[in-house]
Amino acid sequence: MSENTTDPALEDVDEVVHDPSRSFVESTNVYDFMETYGIDDYDELIARTTGEVEGEPESGVDWFWDELVDYLDIEFYEPYDEVRDDSEGPQFSEWYPGGELNVAHNVVDRHAARDEERRNKVATIWEGEDGQVREVTYHELRRQSNQVANALEERGIETGDTVGLYMPMVPEVVSILYGCFKAGAIAVPIFSGFGVDAAATRIADSECSVLFTGDGFSRRGDPVFLKSAADEAVEEAGYVEETIVFDRLGSSDPSSEHEIPWNDERDEWWDDAVETQDDDYDSKSLDSSQESMLLYSSGTTGEPKGIVHTHAGVQVQCAKEVYFGMDLKPADRFFWVSDIGWMMGPWTLIGTHTFGGTVFMYEGAPDHPEPDRFWEMIDRHELTQFGISPTAIRALRKHGDEWLEGHDLSSLRLLGSTGEPWDPESWQWFYENVGNGDAPIINFSGGTEICGCFLMPMPNQPLKPCTLGGPGLGMDIDIVDRGGNSVREDNQRGFLVARDSCPSMTKSLWSGDERYLNEYWSTFEDMWNHGDWAQKDADGFWFLHGRADDALNVAGRKVGPAEVEGALIDHESVNQAAAIGAPDETTGTAVVTYVILESGFEESDDLKAKLRTQVGDELGKPFRPREILFVDDLPKTQSGKIIRRAIEATYTGEELGDMSSIENPEALEELEDAR
Repeated sequence: MSENTTDPALEDVDEVVHDPSRSFVESTNVYDFMETYGIDDYDELIARTTGEVEGEPESGVDWFWDELVDYLDIEFYEPYDEVRDDSEGPQFSEWYPGGELNVAHNVVDRHAARDEERRNKVATIWEGEDGQVREVTYHELRRQSNQVANALEERGIETGDTVGLYMPMVPEVVSILYGCFKAGAIAVPIFSGFGVDAAATRIADSECSVLFTGDGFSRRGDPVFLKSAADEAVEEAGYVEETIVFDRLGSSDPSSEHEIPWNDERDEWWDDAVETQDDDYDSKSLDSSQESMLLYSSGTTGEPKGIVHTHAGVQVQCAKEVYFGMDLKPADRFFWVSDIGWMMGPWTLIGTHTFGGTVFMYEGAPDHPEPDRFWEMIDRHELTQFGISPTAIRALRKHGDEWLEGHDLSSLRLLGSTGEPWDPESWQWFYENVGNGDAPIINFSGGTEICGCFLMPMPNQPLKPCTLGGPGLGMDIDIVDRGGNSVREDNQRGFLVARDSCPSMTKSLWSGDERYLNEYWSTFEDMWNHGDWAQKDADGFWFLHGRADDALNVAGRKVGPAEVEGALIDHESVNQAAAIGAPDETTGTAVVTYVILESGFEESDDLKAKLRTQVGDELGKPFRPREILFVDDLPKTQSGKIIRRAIEATYTGEELGDMSSIENPEALEELEDAR
């Protein structure tokens, strides 16, 4: 489908199904903001926070991001000289220059230093898959974060050094993250489900000298041994000089049945490395643009991109979105299903803890021991916000409505989702069965690149199924055609772009400016191209229609085709490989691969199974190919590049389009006869 056509799929989501009551609207944080600044409706809200409004001095991107600091009570050690310096263009805007702050001060120190009630408030509630529950107060969180900071300094970590977090989802990951912030180290969270090669790539690129990991974690009642994967990744990547190991499975006990590999020269248990440290530490005063985190996202080439975030950027963006979009209140208990290695993990922690809120964390499978695990925890812990991916809801929906029976979900005020497009049936099921037809679904889309959203509905808005509402506050977002012309008001599909920067936008890529500019700023002049197809309907509701680039979005997690292909080629039997994304009822997108074998190897189901395992071991189980098809040739350009769009079109039955660049048209027949 051309991006300049009306999408008939919108006909399936054309009715407003959520219309918040007046009392709910007037209770929201965003309503208070609108009242404070005399803003009458949503359209005016977006106009005032994203552009200069004639006759209104309190308007524009700079005004909003400046006003936000005081409005949300974000504390700087040193005041900034101006909101931003964009003299080098939006690509390299410097936000809050001259200012100094530390995320750790805002999310833990100031709460722990206040009155007894705030100091002893629960910062995190954690539940393990085995049913164990732990609560950590702000006082305890500050104490342990200080110990982490002291442990890092003892190991020679200085401001700007990278520290890896290849950790199970236990409460200590919060202390590690905040301890890195305190010491000025750059935290590098790595998804605990990644295989060896994926973890090694990120360790090698970031050049971490210290790595936090765990002996393992529990998944569906069975232990998963993370330490062995961490060791292999370190051996492959290099750089890591010291590994601090958290004991989750009891492996440090000499009588434990779990034996894990151990390197006396590199490894040290958490209790010895951290718990023995002084629990007093003054968080460093850092420049606004000082790097806080290095988050990784796959691009169209498949080579992971190191996204560089700053202290000021993630602080204001995460706080803004949790406060306004997710309407955080003092008594709320906020739960977003995520790993610390995905953007939503740090986003949830920073956003909620800025306001002294309580985060709920769960380590384990969503359907263990039964498919009602989430519903049971929401009921028992009286959780108020619940964020989850569409893929997870599709999987839980398959188990049937009966698993919700007997569970009181009335504590839920808002639902959340991100990572991939919804289908109307699953969205409606989530809204009616989990939210009881009352809680709005705050479905938003942005990316690791901004640790936040480009599109995000406000809780005081009506909603159609699957909609993303509209631009987030302070986000100057548009929809354009291939020529860069706005088609936002024409009810046409186009490219989602940002016409201006925001404080949390990556300051570049860890690998350098060249790839950063090529990835995001090369398609249109002075516009960030995010690679999504977007559309605004006649009633003003925004929708997304998937990726416009090659990145494979599997269950809300991105992997580059080249990463999958590389994992296959690592097997001795594979000569060439091509990976594409195909529609999948459960995960949204599934990986499908075409393989050319080396001579001397026979095609077989057993070989297919081995190749699927190979990809799972290297990249993680979510990225194992749904199908492996054998061919003798692949369509390529004259320069030898595989034409993935031709492969994908052939697989899905879509029109091939212009194939003038193909060097070997006979290869298209090979695809039709794939084995």
